Amino acid sequence: MTNLPKIALGAWAWGNDGTFGNNFTADSLRPIFDTAMKNGLNLWDTAYAYGMGTSEKVLAGFLKGLPRDSYLVSDKFTPQCADVSSSTAMKDMIEMQLALMELDRFDIYWIHNVWNAPNWTEELAKYFEGKDNVPLLGVSNHNLAEIKQADEILKAHGLKLSAVQNHYSLINRSSEDSGILEYCNENGIYFFAYMVLEQGALSGKYDTAHPMPEGSARAETYNPVLDRLEILNAELKKLAEKYNVGTAQIPVSWAIAKGTLPIIGVTKENQVEDAVKTCNVYLTADEVAELERVADSLKLNVIRFWEKEMK
Repeated sequence: MTNLPKIALGAWAWGNDGTFGNNFTADSLRPIFDTAMKNGLNLWDTAYAYGMGTSEKVLAGFLKGLPRDSYLVSDKFTPQCADVSSSTAMKDMIEMQLALMELDRFDIYWIHNVWNAPNWTEELAKYFEGKDNVPLLGVSNHNLAEIKQADEILKAHGLKLSAVQNHYSLINRSSEDSGILEYCNENGIYFFAYMVLEQGALSGKYDTAHPMPEGSARAETYNPVLDRLEILNAELKKLAEKYNVGTAQIPVSWAIAKGTLPIIGVTKENQVEDAVKTCNVYLTADEVAELERVADSLKLNVIRFWEKEMK
């Protein structure tokens, strides 16, 4: 599969699980989907864990009736959502998700996290071994040693690791520092970057005078360091003005310049329109280096509760 768009669109918020509020309806999300498809952004990232099937159901409703080759679906096996006592947990989860979405195949399928991951990667390999229409197989939230182990497990079944999905941004480059990006580049593995905007912290929308809403997990993480983030956001704003885009487009352009495929959560039509503009921004090597210099000087640690340092 070589025709991946530059950006994947994330449907985590569509699950209404409370992480991003719970007021997203199919009617409010439909224009977002239509605008994306019209502009060639046709790779949709979802998971059963996003609202226990809610995100998948909403997306499935939009895909219904469209030619199967006009869109790409990225879905995940989340062990915490499976009946792990069953010897057919992997098969049951995949086939339940396919039925839920009324699909005959996924285009990308992931092991969502590292909980007992070698076992689930083995089960994934057994399920797809010898099958036609094998999706790109990926792992998420894995460190370098865990990625290599997953690759070996899949190779033993005549398959290969094709994708890695980790938290990666200007202020969290642990997947780069640990050698994961280099490993992916050397082995023809797509690297999907999530939280490129650090849940809005790198969008220019928040500063010490306008903090994130109190009581949220992101406010707890980013509000205490908004004074430092203002320094980076000022640099992002300068480049945004040069390229005539919004501040939030520059961290995404940076991620593309680094050879990664960013996943952008979309809950508003203008976010899709911004993503389309981002695909046409080409940062220079000097601009990339200067952004990283400023980001590194802030000495921030934004590793979140569900992840770890990628050593």
